[in-house]
Amino acid sequence: MGKSKEMPAEIVRLDLHKVAKQGPLSTHVADQLESLILQGRVKVGEKLPTESQLCDSFGVSRTVIREAITHLKSLGLVETRRGVGTTVLRSTAVEARPAERINPTTVEDILHVLEFRLTLEPAAAELAALRHDAEDRRLIEAKHAAFVKAHAENSLARVEDYEFHLAIAAATHNPVFEQFYEQLSASSIPRAKLLSIDINPVAADRYLARVQEEHAFVLEAILSRDPEAAKETMYQHLNRSRNLYLQYQEN
Repeated sequence: MGKSKEMPAEIVRLDLHKVAKQGPLSTHVADQLESLILQGRVKVGEKLPTESQLCDSFGVSRTVIREAITHLKSLGLVETRRGVGTTVLRSTAVEARPAERINPTTVEDILHVLEFRLTLEPAAAELAALRHDAEDRRLIEAKHAAFVKAHAENSLARVEDYEFHLAIAAATHNPVFEQFYEQLSASSIPRAKLLSIDINPVAADRYLARVQEEHAFVLEAILSRDPEAAKETMYQHLNRSRNLYLQYQEN
């Protein structure tokens, strides 16, 4: 007897509300979707509406929806497969944390740097979207590819992460941005401060997969010359990291 074909999951119809214009839009979208999943209104195995349908329902751009879905993926709630869509995997959130524990002083140092980066890098991404030239484009794409390769080789991609952000700073064509980032050095990447003995390899791999996807969104926004999206995606990328490391202070 032949194998029975697996029936595709149906897309769930949801009561969604257009988001307010105050604050990061992707956060508002993610919060609504997360609540629906945790409440069981979208069950495990069911599919979320398509990207286009979510854009219409929330009244936001594809960039915002992709950022929101990335957040849900980082919580282990959903998975996205080409040609299939976004399917709910679980009804409880489990965020990937790259380390089991971190020294409190180290956490404080990481948060101080992230706070500074949150004031600097969204503006840098915005300017890079407006000002980058062909050489900047080549360099940013190359640094992103280097990060992808390092992750595939089970590296923590600390240097590759830093160099991706440095390339964006250089693409502003404002030397002060680049000089500030050069002074920060690769130690500005939170993982550079973590002890190898504290790293959880499985969780770190999931965490890096999220970072890689977020980098791809930042790259897409910059190369599309969309300054608003570049600023938003960079802010969300760094703010998610900040929120993650804040959790270590709560333990």
